[in-house]
Amino acid sequence: METTQLLSANSQRFSARIFNLCSMVAVSVPVLVMIWIAASIFVYASVAHHPNEKVVHYNRQAGYRFYGATGALVIFGQPIYGLFPVWWQGLLAVWLVAAAVVLPLGVRDLLRVQRTNWQDMEINGANNHE
Repeated sequence: METTQLLSANSQRFSARIFNLCSMVAVSVPVLVMIWIAASIFVYASVAHHPNEKVVHYNRQAGYRFYGATGALVIFGQPIYGLFPVWWQGLLAVWLVAAAVVLPLGVRDLLRVQRTNWQDMEINGANNHE
């Protein structure tokens, strides 16, 4: 038996925004970065196979940005940190590098998501619960 589900436009918009929003909050509050690295894997995976390709695109771009910035800081963070004589200046420099990548491009994508014309979407699938 085949069932039909309706994905609302608001639900799709939310799915397209969630990774960007959480990444921006995590980078804005550095204590949350490690928690978001773990939680983001589940968010990314849950949206990665969304039926709407626009949602997948926004999720993928946000993931590339966040994982790329944090991964690059694993390699380049220590040399940047070492450039400064006072420990907190080094931490601030490393944090600013991550914020400079994630925040402006995240805002850009959030604005793009807002301007995108989202429409309700019907999904047909088999009901395997019989």
